[in-house]
Amino acid sequence: MITPQKPLNSGFSAATTVNDVIGNIDLTGKVAIVTGGYSGIGLVTAKTLASAGAKVIVPARDQEKASEALKPYPELKLESLDLMDPSSVNAFADRFLSSGQSLHILINNAGVMAPPLVRDSRGYESQFSTNHLGHFQLTARLWPALCKANGARVVSLSSRGHMRSAVDFDDWNFEKREYERWTAYGQSKSADALFAVKLDELGKQHNVRAFALHPGGIITDLVRHMTTEELQKAGAVNEKGKPVIDPENNMKTPEQGAATSVWCATSHQLDGMGGVYCENCDIAVAVAADAKTLLGVRPWAIDPNFADRLWSLSEALTGVSI
Repeated sequence: MITPQKPLNSGFSAATTVNDVIGNIDLTGKVAIVTGGYSGIGLVTAKTLASAGAKVIVPARDQEKASEALKPYPELKLESLDLMDPSSVNAFADRFLSSGQSLHILINNAGVMAPPLVRDSRGYESQFSTNHLGHFQLTARLWPALCKANGARVVSLSSRGHMRSAVDFDDWNFEKREYERWTAYGQSKSADALFAVKLDELGKQHNVRAFALHPGGIITDLVRHMTTEELQKAGAVNEKGKPVIDPENNMKTPEQGAATSVWCATSHQLDGMGGVYCENCDIAVAVAADAKTLLGVRPWAIDPNFADRLWSLSEALTGVSI
């Protein structure tokens, strides 16, 4: 059984920031990895963990871009990782494991949203490959270091976009149906949520707990495949193209958006829990498949049977397992 999708009444809200969450938490001696932690909410997450004393590693695909972005933050250690390239994932994991370090926090933050159809070298659709399979392989390869920590957390960034699509186990790779970028995005984010369900089940006995979350709507490089018109229609930017900040309606600053990631990774309110989908620094409510609300988690993203099927599929597609 997974932890029930029952809010804790955490005392936080949609407007909560990373500073509110981290408070006096001391992460001295802890090691964290934040994929894509050089921009957007990933950078805010990485900086916040480091400010609390953690050693933070930031793996990134674009080394030149990441190196420039991290110049003001020498406390963040840049590493090389391409989530769409299995050999790159293995090389990063091997380097980390050879260091002998424990891994206390793994935040699977990097992602891509609604690009045109692109496939990796294996022929896998890019959003499923990057958002889910790359992080699945990374987590599985880093498993010895997570278990060694004796109290690790794995945090996967899903999205309210999961409501757009469950995982289509019959055609996850868009070989039978026409590719639709938002359906593919939704499927990948449902996969991120299901990943946390199964990972937590497997990790409990090793004191490794897993969480998935919706960070909120934040205007970052993630929206690079959207036009200004699309962003305006979604209420994400105003008529001048500036981000709309309205946390109660899901539009957040990066500091607000990263808060739930930091909460899932560090909060003692979640001690002994796992396998849940979170939002606004609390456990989200489970809602019906046809719910009109934009918040809450849909049934297909927390179904243990779907989580089992996805895990088996992911093992087959990546060739790795825990």
